[in-house]
Amino acid sequence: MTGVPQLVVHRDKELMAQAAAARLITRIVDAQAARGTASVVLTGGRNGNALLAAIAESPARDAVDWSRLDLWWGDERFVPAADPERNAVQAGDELLAKVPLDPARVHFMPASDGVAGADVEAAAERYAEELAAAAGPEDHAGVPAFDVLLLGVGPDTHVASLFPEHPAVRETARTVVGVRGAPKPPPTRISLTLPAIRAAREVWLLAAGEDKADAVAMALTSPGELQAPASGAYGTVRTLWLLDRAAAAKLPPALYPPASA
Repeated sequence: MTGVPQLVVHRDKELMAQAAAARLITRIVDAQAARGTASVVLTGGRNGNALLAAIAESPARDAVDWSRLDLWWGDERFVPAADPERNAVQAGDELLAKVPLDPARVHFMPASDGVAGADVEAAAERYAEELAAAAGPEDHAGVPAFDVLLLGVGPDTHVASLFPEHPAVRETARTVVGVRGAPKPPPTRISLTLPAIRAAREVWLLAAGEDKADAVAMALTSPGELQAPASGAYGTVRTLWLLDRAAAAKLPPALYPPASA
């Protein structure tokens, strides 16, 4: 792991979403100022969607040059493109339809009714090829060095669609895999692998609510990523855990940051 994970604990999930939105806007603006463009990997779920909604409501959102932002996804439900269960559809409702993005820079994961058809492995390979094509000569993981990669932490410690003890969490060669038999419906999904996740400059893990407390405590004190995949998610520069007090409630005192928002 690169460095020690940083923890920021907010009073409640609403404040957490607002603060994370402000933090992400600042990070995107900084990246665009430094290199002209920025890249972010989105996550779904209630915390990921709350973050996107908070960005949409923030007056600071106009500081971002949305036309110079590349958006990717960490995982996706392998269902038809218009299915409301898709992370991309939910992201569109919360933010994407409300800002002037360049459609060519919004990189959706394939749907089950897309070009690859119902073959989830072929769909995963197509996304891996798209990532590889976007990677620069200095990027050695087969994916771009994302500025920020967002991950929601599940109650079982899963991140993206990498579930405890599932074959996908063991993948070390490929950057994107098809996931079959996921314990959470729908059972068929596409997911970045841990090697792809670890190529990001910054990885931000989001968790709010009492139902995430055990997972947070386990991942931050865990025996390893096979049992707690969230513990295997970290960035090359920074790993940030954004929590509310309920999700942080079972952390050992030594890990709970003394200055919480």
